[in-house]
Amino acid sequence: MEKEKSKKPDQVVFNEETNSYEARIKPYATNVGAPAIAMEDVTTWKNANVKKVNHHFKTQFETIKASYQEMMDQFEYNNLIYRAKFSFEPVVGEPYHLYANKGEEPFLSIIAPSECNFKHLGSFKLTTDKLWERIDSATRK
Repeated sequence: MEKEKSKKPDQVVFNEETNSYEARIKPYATNVGAPAIAMEDVTTWKNANVKKVNHHFKTQFETIKASYQEMMDQFEYNNLIYRAKFSFEPVVGEPYHLYANKGEEPFLSIIAPSECNFKHLGSFKLTTDKLWERIDSATRK
């Protein structure tokens, strides 16, 4: 008959594979009188930091959203100007004015808004990248 292994009490740290006592090599206390291991309550820390992180992402999102809106505005008036009627080659850096005629068709002109009676849609200048840059603060369409 095989020799029966004796069962050790729960508080004894014994490794049956190595047949040795291992209480002294554990990184935590193993006796009954040791202080209890308690998890810290980090809920307050988490909530405070979640609020900061959410604010960071919201701010970053708003910045990207504003940048996107500005880009879309640029696209819209560049599209409008390139589709407008004009019979001259615009010079980079010079001011041009976009108007709507009686039929609401856009056209580009060098005539200032104070010198004509057409509906003024905005004033622009051509950049070296061949993009139109708005130079007035008129209400955007």
